[in-house]
Amino acid sequence: MALTPSRAGGILLHPTSLPGPHGIGDLGGEAVAWVEWLAAAGCRVWQVLPLGPIGDGNSPYQSPSSFAGNPLLISLDRLAEQGLLAAEDVRKASSPSGRPVDFDAVRTAKGRLLSAAAAAWPNASADEKQAFEQFRQEQSFWLEDAALFMALRRAHAAKAWTEWPAPLASRQAGALSQARRDLVHEIQVERLSQFWFHRQWSALHDRCRQLGVSILGDVPIYVSHDSADAWSHPELFLLDAGGRPTVVAGVPPDYFTATGQRWGNPIYDWDRHASTGFSWWIERARAALRWADVVRIDHFRGLDAYWEVPATEMTAEVGRWVDAPGVSLLRAMEEALGGLPLVAEDLGFMTESVEALRQRFGLPGMKILQFGFEAGPTGAFLPHHYARPCIAYTGTHDNDTARGWYEGADPSTQDFCRRYLATDDAGVVAAMIRSIWASVADWAIVPLQDVLGLGPEARMNVPGTPRGNWTWRVDPGYPGIAPSEWLREISQVYGRIEPETAA
Repeated sequence: MALTPSRAGGILLHPTSLPGPHGIGDLGGEAVAWVEWLAAAGCRVWQVLPLGPIGDGNSPYQSPSSFAGNPLLISLDRLAEQGLLAAEDVRKASSPSGRPVDFDAVRTAKGRLLSAAAAAWPNASADEKQAFEQFRQEQSFWLEDAALFMALRRAHAAKAWTEWPAPLASRQAGALSQARRDLVHEIQVERLSQFWFHRQWSALHDRCRQLGVSILGDVPIYVSHDSADAWSHPELFLLDAGGRPTVVAGVPPDYFTATGQRWGNPIYDWDRHASTGFSWWIERARAALRWADVVRIDHFRGLDAYWEVPATEMTAEVGRWVDAPGVSLLRAMEEALGGLPLVAEDLGFMTESVEALRQRFGLPGMKILQFGFEAGPTGAFLPHHYARPCIAYTGTHDNDTARGWYEGADPSTQDFCRRYLATDDAGVVAAMIRSIWASVADWAIVPLQDVLGLGPEARMNVPGTPRGNWTWRVDPGYPGIAPSEWLREISQVYGRIEPETAA
């Protein structure tokens, strides 16, 4: 399926990285200002990371729900505008804008105010209450389980569900009924938080559409074991009688880590998924496409074959490749969705069969310029080797910033980079951006950190490290620093904005 718009430039920035007064980026005024800045800079794509609740290590790729939105992104200011929070209480909860995210502090402060807003919900307008009930009905297949799971998880001090009392862990009807009675307010907070997230994100998405900006979302291939998904549908995963994984997901040793990456996510029972016509996957894709126009499938190669690690192993060095039903899955999704607005994250160890799967369904792959320079003139990730459909990047959230990468590269790689780009040290980052804009790639996307020329201190994630990631936030003065006119100029020169929208 062709990307729309067919040729565009864009920026990668997760909403948590936006500036704002409450310790974390949110879906309020700063988010609206961001998409307006993006459109003014001639960028027609905004790429985000997964938008679900965050899990272990504060990672958006380890979510306790595959269908829920992240409550930490809810704008408190918007709730105050609705009369659900006192403006003075919201003001008192503010903190300096632009500082790195302190997730523990944000959870505490925001959780208290979301609970207060839920307590005030009986005073909401009749129209709002009707919209909430409609939302509950439309999302009933996941919302009630997710709300109960999150309330129970909090009531059990964030312990994994396999450590809850057995009647709750095994979802005995009587235990669940009692929990619903005991946790009425907590469950309602979770339901309402999902409703508020949905309304605020939908409004922001509508503004993007008005400005001609498409959202590129992200779906992790796996779900967290400590999730509403695994708890409410254990039959869809390879779990033992106690609900614990028998095998877990990861990747063998690679570019990023010498011992591989043991992610710890449970492996799907693919036979069970196939027997249902992949209905859970189809609903998951529909949910992601409510929030985005196109969705990136993280670790796409796992749909062809995946690295299966015994749960008893502490690293991913010991494991085996197991075939996955990618053709059947994608065919079912294509039929149900009326197309496949997907991007394949085809990085790491690829095989001919993975490439054949991507090409069979016409999915764009990813090209990382940093990798191209490290491989030299024959590297497939250099612009002169690109073949459509593809999306080109200077780097992703898993890479160092372009400046940090260049400064840390070995002298021979630096030399080749300068020669390829025909520039000096000072001009490398801008030349990297220009080179992917000039390429044949359908979309060219650059992290905002690279637009700002930031170093390794602004890196978003270091794969294989469980702590210290995902906290970067942009300085609130970015509109006066980022070269928006230059971005618009190169978008015009290289045909990434239509003539009628060019300055």
